[in-house]
Amino acid sequence: MVGSGPAGLTFARVLHRHGYPVAVLERDPAPGARPRGGTLDLHEGLGQLALDKAGLLAEFQALSRPEGQAMRILDADGTVLRDWRPRPDDRANPEIDRGQLRDLLLGELDVQWGRAVTQVVPGTRDGVLVHFAEGREETFDLVVGADGAWSRIRPAVSSVTPHYTGVTLVETSLDDVDTRHPDLAGLIGDGSVAVYGVNRALVAQRNSGGHAKVYAQFRAPLDWHTNLDLADVEAVRSGLLALFDGWAAPVLDLLRHGTAFVHRPLYVLPVSHTWTHIPGVTLLGDAAHLMPPLGAGANLAMLEGAELAESIATDPGDLDKAVRAFEEQMWARAGRWSKITTAGLERLVSPDPAEALALFDEVQPS
Repeated sequence: MVGSGPAGLTFARVLHRHGYPVAVLERDPAPGARPRGGTLDLHEGLGQLALDKAGLLAEFQALSRPEGQAMRILDADGTVLRDWRPRPDDRANPEIDRGQLRDLLLGELDVQWGRAVTQVVPGTRDGVLVHFAEGREETFDLVVGADGAWSRIRPAVSSVTPHYTGVTLVETSLDDVDTRHPDLAGLIGDGSVAVYGVNRALVAQRNSGGHAKVYAQFRAPLDWHTNLDLADVEAVRSGLLALFDGWAAPVLDLLRHGTAFVHRPLYVLPVSHTWTHIPGVTLLGDAAHLMPPLGAGANLAMLEGAELAESIATDPGDLDKAVRAFEEQMWARAGRWSKITTAGLERLVSPDPAEALALFDEVQPS
């Protein structure tokens, strides 16, 4: 297994539960080497099902935040258009911080930190040959690439690379929001607040521990920042405030009080990305079907990891048959979700802000 994200760790955890050893190869030198990210909503029939297969559902339920499902939508002038709050017993899509989820999945798994894979060569006499950045080589019966958008495993099965969607995110954070920015805490509420304009949006989402993430989303060329130093916090802040000029002051305060800014252009793989089956190598999650970040990606990745692990554990004598069957199932489901999320991004960051509101009304329970 290459990659210690949700897909890779779920795969390893389910195999471990069935009594099979699996090595997780991760390029990061340690678990805390990178920022742990924001929050995820795990769906009952997807991510939560995967955790159930891993024997971790009860622990997830103790950590998760059902109240985080709340969603408020504002107009650019600050008018509240929708204010949806979940029922006390609603467990359809509770939130959990990415860091908490990773710790939950890690458990006692064998993760080999600092093992950056540079190339995978299938079809050798001894199996699949894996080249590492430190110069070593090892062979494996099966290499599962769960190493994200810019996967080093994908070229072994597919020549396709991600392409830019035309939508860019710039992420910032608010720390200790309830104490330091109580007005913004009230604006965000227990879950998320979203404001949609012409070809742009601002979304703020509460994490645990008084932390909130803010995402400025807008359509722009990939080189939109050519004359802007992305390392200059105040320059980025000024640029974003100009981009959202005229929006209500409380909404713009989400940007005014941000502590740092991270540039995240959105890339995707083609809808219904598949490949000719290659014995000994397969892909999960973003490595297989990178799609817009609209709540499906991590959920699909985790369920895929669990299903592949179960398939292998059920029929360990015919590894290739198990992988082939898994790929067919993954491609069909991921293709459906890729179409849904691609269409969703078009409507959420749209010339007509009413499209975003209409999409919310279609997917949100009344």
